[in-house]
Amino acid sequence: MSTVLSDEPAHCSVRADRARRRNRAASFALDASVLAALLAASSAPTPLYSLYQDQWGLSPLAVTVVFSAYALALLLALLTTGALSDHLGRRPVLAAALIVEATSMALLATADGAASLTAARVLQGAATGVATSAAGAAVLDLGNPQRPGRSALTNSITPVAGMATGVLASTLLVHFAPAPTVTVYVLLAALFVAQAIAVTFTAETAQRHTGALRSLRPRLSVPPTVRRTLLTAGTAVVAVWALGGFYSSLGPALVGLAAPDAPQAVRGMVFFTLSATAALTVWILRRTAPLAATIGGCLPILPATALTLSGLHGTGLPAIYGGAALAGIAFGAVSQGALRMLLASLDAHDRAATLAAYYILSYLSMSLPAIAAGAATQHYGLGNTSQAYAIIAALLALAALATLAASWCRAAHPADDCLR
Repeated sequence: MSTVLSDEPAHCSVRADRARRRNRAASFALDASVLAALLAASSAPTPLYSLYQDQWGLSPLAVTVVFSAYALALLLALLTTGALSDHLGRRPVLAAALIVEATSMALLATADGAASLTAARVLQGAATGVATSAAGAAVLDLGNPQRPGRSALTNSITPVAGMATGVLASTLLVHFAPAPTVTVYVLLAALFVAQAIAVTFTAETAQRHTGALRSLRPRLSVPPTVRRTLLTAGTAVVAVWALGGFYSSLGPALVGLAAPDAPQAVRGMVFFTLSATAALTVWILRRTAPLAATIGGCLPILPATALTLSGLHGTGLPAIYGGAALAGIAFGAVSQGALRMLLASLDAHDRAATLAAYYILSYLSMSLPAIAAGAATQHYGLGNTSQAYAIIAALLALAALATLAASWCRAAHPADDCLR
């Protein structure tokens, strides 16, 4: 009898351990699904822009303003709330942000013009900024030590997989669902409400501490250990996210210019091509050295831009879609390589702030060039603007290659050898 009693605490401890592991695994999966859903919601309007243009007579500039309003609101949220979950905990911040995200979906479903659409996208961007840094940090917190690199891979692949899913689902709903500009947002709102409820049952991974109000002061905080890495990979990140912004906001119009008779689905699926290829690239290169992946990702940018431009000069849709696929390879390789480089040596208390800094750089790169391109189309036309955009992206890729090659050389050889 005494033997049975003495074994009981051990069995209880083992059961408790297993329960904790299951809870952490379920929490990890839920937080990853939140990241995917947030990015799916961000890309869902892309196939609808053509419908909005037909219904409300929106110009290309108006479309890019709607698109960029989301990105700029997200940036402001990252600047102010990027480290909030480090102070209040991941769960309350994430649950509240998801409820706001669901509200923005309801506003998008009832939008009746450019102004209401822009307001809804602003609210969506703010909620996404808060939720992205909290969910991304939680994914890092919940990483399994026996599977190193899984958290960084998840933070890389779920956003692009989410964007691809959002575009595909929205495109299918345009063809097969009644009121496509309403249905997609109603479904997303229901998903976000369900996730907000589920988040309250997940494992909390951040210790609450004072300073939450102080953390709301706009600032960009990058730990000294990763500053050089961010500077090294920054130009490449700018190049691929600028390309992503171009295809997301003006891609459907570009397809319409090259093939005026193309159906709505063909226009919307150009960004799906980019994001799906990016997700596949992240998975294929998951074991490639991060610096090598980032350097390799810069190489397809030049042929991607050349192919896209050739689509405007007679080669048509195959060239534009081929350019989008190459741009997706570049996006996937650079984004996952740069993120893995950044996250390799982070302490737990720096995770949310560092992710926020990365996303600030990314979304600035996506939104500001897109706004400039939308304005330029008003004066110079979509074709000329696309050519200028492609040239700038190619120059950024060349600058990134030079910076990354120098970093590779420093890592492989003493500094004086690199200068010879």
